[in-house]
Amino acid sequence: MTQQTAEIMDEQAVRRALTRIAFEIIEKNHGCRNLLLAGVHTRGVPLAERIAQKLGEVEGFRPPVIALDIGPFRDDLPHQEAPVMPDIPGLAGCTVVIVDDVLYTGRSVRAAIEAVSRMGRAARIQLAVLIDRGHRELPIRPDYVGKNLPTAQNERVQVHLRETDGRDQVTIVKQ
Repeated sequence: MTQQTAEIMDEQAVRRALTRIAFEIIEKNHGCRNLLLAGVHTRGVPLAERIAQKLGEVEGFRPPVIALDIGPFRDDLPHQEAPVMPDIPGLAGCTVVIVDDVLYTGRSVRAAIEAVSRMGRAARIQLAVLIDRGHRELPIRPDYVGKNLPTAQNERVQVHLRETDGRDQVTIVKQ
């Protein structure tokens, strides 16, 4: 079976999308003083770091970033014992922005919400994704989207980031 790969976003398009997301976060939250960004491991973490950096450049305050390991909270993987999550001081007054690379079925986001909830009660939880490809299995909608990318079930979106893969690029692979 042959695979066809098409580039959807290059380095500049990824940078523009993250800048737009940062500005939308500022606008919706009237600044970034009460924000905490929670990057979903693996590629959500560097995306959250980049967004936090841009927020810091624009607002003069860089919100903290935490890494979320959502594996134990997934309902579509073999059951694992959920770890005891550390309490995050000040979480009660914060808006937590969960950051992930691709939104597909919504199961990763559901797990991320549960992980954040185990750390304390956030004032609000929002969602930022680089790519929204549709095909939800759960009623989850992102607050901030870098690019809407309607896909077929037999297509796979691959996000490559400088921090994890040596380059910034989003491709779609047709199988």
